[in-house]
Amino acid sequence: MNAQAEAPASKLLDVVKQVISVVFVVAGIAAFYYFSHISLLYRVLGLLILMGIVLGIMFTTQIGQQTWMFILESKIEVRKVVWPTREETMRTTLMVFVMVLIVGVVLWFLDMFLFWAIRLLTGQGV
Repeated sequence: MNAQAEAPASKLLDVVKQVISVVFVVAGIAAFYYFSHISLLYRVLGLLILMGIVLGIMFTTQIGQQTWMFILESKIEVRKVVWPTREETMRTTLMVFVMVLIVGVVLWFLDMFLFWAIRLLTGQGV
């Protein structure tokens, strides 16, 4: 019963944090262009710091925590992937290049044949 009483307040706090984050992002972008007379390096650094603060605020919300858990679980899943060896990668890449070359030549010949046929039908070919 206590969890039900805290849920609406938590959701409201999450919404407030998200709105504040959006306001910070918009204000940061506006400030980036407003202070155009200041060096680009300082403006970019300021924008990056502000985006870090916004991400910090967003990760304190329920959606942010779920996103962080998803990122951590994704890293675990990537470690489980069996990656191809260098030889397999090179062989597959070579096969792709060869197939692209073959299809390109076939389409080139088809284009030449169709161009020849159209010129013959229209009477422009000799």
